[in-house]
Amino acid sequence: MQSFNSHTGLVIPFERENVDTDQIIPKQFLKRIERTGYGEFLFYDWRFQSNGKPNPSFVLNAQEYAGATVLVAGRNFGCGSSREHAVWALRDYGFRALIAPSFADIFTTNAAKNGLLLVTLSPAQIHDLMTRAQPGAFELTVNLESCTVSSADGFSAQFAIDPFTRTSLLLGLDEIGMTLQHEAEISQYEKSHC
Repeated sequence: MQSFNSHTGLVIPFERENVDTDQIIPKQFLKRIERTGYGEFLFYDWRFQSNGKPNPSFVLNAQEYAGATVLVAGRNFGCGSSREHAVWALRDYGFRALIAPSFADIFTTNAAKNGLLLVTLSPAQIHDLMTRAQPGAFELTVNLESCTVSSADGFSAQFAIDPFTRTSLLLGLDEIGMTLQHEAEISQYEKSHC
């Protein structure tokens, strides 16, 4: 898992609430066995028209947000089914951090296990970020060391995060990696109980 300390990136305002995992990565793209290659199918039913051409009114297709790595969304992002593929698609597309008023529980767990930082801010702070990002070219710095979100134009906010998730992301270790940090102690225990 890629570690996360601090990231500065272009923000894309995603003004939708209750975005479910079926919308993030539609079911027809779940046949792959790898964790990569899902980015091109992210929000597929919204990004593309029925003829396969990009939907010009969908925000991810707007040129001013090309290369965005920070997504600011509405409440309850990642609801719906438990598919981990949704996080894989967001990461593969290039997102490093998602900021919203709330996230679905299972989505939150899947994000933490795959190096995607979820930041919860108040609805008023989200509205402020959406407004600042509307013209494009708005960047945020998300710092996991200090648990802050800031911008060059004066936005600043603190966020809370579960200590275990924070440590895992800072070290770039999933649950197995965290456990393997204690491999010597585990081996010693196994030897003494055989």
